[in-house]
Amino acid sequence: MTVLITGANRGIGRALFELYKTDGTEVIGTTRGAIPDESWVTLDVADPVSQQDVARRLENKPVELLVCNAGVYLDKGHSLADGYDAETWAESFAVNVTGVFLTVQAMLANLQLANTPRIAIISSQMGSDTRAPGGSYAYRASKAAALNLGRNLAADLKGLGIAVGIYHPGWVQTDMGGASAEITETESVSGLKSRFAELSLETTGSFLTWDGRTHPF
Repeated sequence: MTVLITGANRGIGRALFELYKTDGTEVIGTTRGAIPDESWVTLDVADPVSQQDVARRLENKPVELLVCNAGVYLDKGHSLADGYDAETWAESFAVNVTGVFLTVQAMLANLQLANTPRIAIISSQMGSDTRAPGGSYAYRASKAAALNLGRNLAADLKGLGIAVGIYHPGWVQTDMGGASAEITETESVSGLKSRFAELSLETTGSFLTWDGRTHPF
């Protein structure tokens, strides 16, 4: 089995990369920076040319699991009075939404070569309609869009035999989540790995938490 994880250079993505690598799974990580070894590829998820380069490099290689993890949280701490500039909105959606779509599109042929192809989209409970406490407008809106994108991809890809799951990884102790977050990276990725393994055409389109609970949309 080959697993491809976007944004695997830090945080949840890096922890997932190391977890799969430890159990002997062939795992490919993407990063926008320099690649450390042959297990990595350079990818800017928001750049179609970069996506095409990776697609060419991985041509004819089956990808069993595509984890769309790359994301940004650029408006943390912004003020409604003077924050949330247009560039913040544009980059948030370019990475968190368009980046997911472009990655799925670029890897579609690779997924179709696999026996049980699956796509895991890392969204957030901050994108759920049931959680709207205010603030973090760009991040919340982009994660809500990623959730909606995942649901629609699930409908369109089911006929191709590709299952799509959307996941809330928990409030995790990473650079993005902060030191006061509820769970560790280890707890999050252990749960997520189990959720990815359970994903099937019967459960495609589901929105689950890292520990297996169904999250309201």
